[in-house]
Amino acid sequence: MVDLGTGDGRSVLHAARDPDAFVIGIDADAASMRETSRKAARPPDKGGVPNAMFVVGSVGSLPDELDAVADDVRVTFPWGSLLRGVLGVDQTVLGGIARVAKVGAEIHALVSVTERDGLGLIARVDPSVYDAYGLRLIEARPATQAEIAETNSSWAKRLRAGRDRPVTLVRSVREPASS
Repeated sequence: MVDLGTGDGRSVLHAARDPDAFVIGIDADAASMRETSRKAARPPDKGGVPNAMFVVGSVGSLPDELDAVADDVRVTFPWGSLLRGVLGVDQTVLGGIARVAKVGAEIHALVSVTERDGLGLIARVDPSVYDAYGLRLIEARPATQAEIAETNSSWAKRLRAGRDRPVTLVRSVREPASS
């Protein structure tokens, strides 16, 4: 699993508690991941998880080593360029999201758009933009409280996501390259 825009990385630590998973958290801000990456690096008997990795980088310019590594891609409450990428407005970032996904991988994003984002107040996704990057949009709909809670996101709790502001679930799948 790859968690793009992982922020504090808590979701990576949580997902890596499954010993059969390998989880990569990616964020442009190293400082936000520092504490959680230290926890992950501890010995397992002290709460560490050897199957978690943290990468500092921008989704729009990730290293080639991360191409097609993920069976599952998560983006939880992005903002800035990552939010614009999920919505297909920043196509460089959307291309980066598509790059990390293996063929058949699902990309699962929860977004909450505010007036401050400058995108209007409704999370709209143009399926044709997704198609251009080898992604097929499965759905874009209001998220349920259960889906929001499952993220274990500190942002969801802070934002009172789904209660005080709308949250949209955007799901897509990486398609095989056209021949």
